[in-house]
Amino acid sequence: MLARGFADPVHDAQGVFRAVMDALARPGTIQPLATDLDPPAPLDPELAAVALALADGDAPLWLDAALARSPAVAGFLRFHTGARITENPAEAAFALVSDPAACPEFGMFAQGTPAYPDRSATLVLAVSDLSDRAGWRLDGPGIRGSARLAAAPLPADMLDRLARNHAGFPQGIDLILAAAGRLAALPRSTRVTGG
Repeated sequence: MLARGFADPVHDAQGVFRAVMDALARPGTIQPLATDLDPPAPLDPELAAVALALADGDAPLWLDAALARSPAVAGFLRFHTGARITENPAEAAFALVSDPAACPEFGMFAQGTPAYPDRSATLVLAVSDLSDRAGWRLDGPGIRGSARLAAAPLPADMLDRLARNHAGFPQGIDLILAAAGRLAALPRSTRVTGG
């Protein structure tokens, strides 16, 4: 049986969309993300909520290996979003990563072009730990002074990846970090340095 989507599709999608937009507008701030979704494993409720709010027939999804192995996950996402699931990360508008420590190199995903930087991918990573009290230093648009952000698990070279991503601005990918009941974002315009 197919797991249900949002109980109130319009209201719930708007709430998630607002949380994502607030997180992107104010990098390093943790936004509450309330969801009662119970998607098929290994898709967690927060990744599912972001996908249901953002993906559609014009925004293909890429799934990491753990998610791609589950026909139930692909079926759930296709049914509730209308999005095509692609095996090619360069075709994806959104990438769902349930195992962020094994996240592919950012260069595998659409980076946009100089004329159309908005044609890039947004990666949504499921993290177990998310804090704005310590961690990396964030500077850039939407941040007064500087901000802090820590998340885990992440690839060992994440700080280098983020530096390369920022150096390519306005091209590059945007990141959404989703933890239980909350999320934060690292847009490509944000400069991230060590703690």
